[in-house]
Amino acid sequence: MIQINTTQIKTLSPELHAGDKVLLSGTVYTSRDAAHKRISELIGSGSPLPYDLTGAVIYYAGPTGTKPGAVIGSCGPTTSGRMDKFSPDFLDRGLAAMIGKGERSQSVIDAIIRNKAVYFCAIGGAGALACKCIKSCDVIAFEDLGCESVKKLYLEDFPLTVAIDCHGGNIFAEGRKKYQKN
Repeated sequence: MIQINTTQIKTLSPELHAGDKVLLSGTVYTSRDAAHKRISELIGSGSPLPYDLTGAVIYYAGPTGTKPGAVIGSCGPTTSGRMDKFSPDFLDRGLAAMIGKGERSQSVIDAIIRNKAVYFCAIGGAGALACKCIKSCDVIAFEDLGCESVKKLYLEDFPLTVAIDCHGGNIFAEGRKKYQKN
């Protein structure tokens, strides 16, 4: 298990390889379909963004409502492919990493490699457990989107797997090849 702070991802990405298990700590931003669309529109109009993409980590999640006394509700990953049309541009603007579930398009893989970024997978269906690693949660943009608003989270030892690395390693492609041989 490799312990990483979000501020180290750009520096450490060449050392990360598909299949590595990671415990991630630091600041991440939640963002899904609707928020990605709005951020893309802000980029297109030259307007300020809710957070700096340079070195940022996006978690594709839409947390459920927060129960009294809790920091956040269930916070599992959503399907990453829905953000693929936005991701290459975000990566080219400095995005360091993405967290979600599922495969990515070739254009996203190419942008990960080109920008020395990384795509992490979180465990789908374990949102109630994942929220235990989230120590703070603040809505920072698009509050009208409800669970899809952009939130600034602080994580401690959030368990992830490197799914696509900056060398082109890809657990989805490699896994498929492995099982096709058998």
